[in-house]
Amino acid sequence: MKPYSIELREKIVKVYEQGDTSIRKVAARFDVSTGFVQKILKQKQMTGHVQPQQQGGSLKSVLNSRTNELIQMVEKYPDSKLSEYCEYWRLNYNEAVS
Repeated sequence: MKPYSIELREKIVKVYEQGDTSIRKVAARFDVSTGFVQKILKQKQMTGHVQPQQQGGSLKSVLNSRTNELIQMVEKYPDSKLSEYCEYWRLNYNEAVS
């Protein structure tokens, strides 16, 4: 989902700062959630701007670069449960996985 435009964000802040309205009314007027209006107002107060922040991204798995170790562990203990593999990994590599 694309972020809301800077123009919309600035309009929301401007309308709210003019006073005589609530966050709920501003959200209804611009067809956005009250949480979004609160977030934009807080962002404006904290940073001085309303530009979209970088979105999400995924965390890289600890196991991505450790494929060989993972294969050896499973071959060594083929009948283990997932929880046992996780515990083994934590004890031997000092990294928590789930």
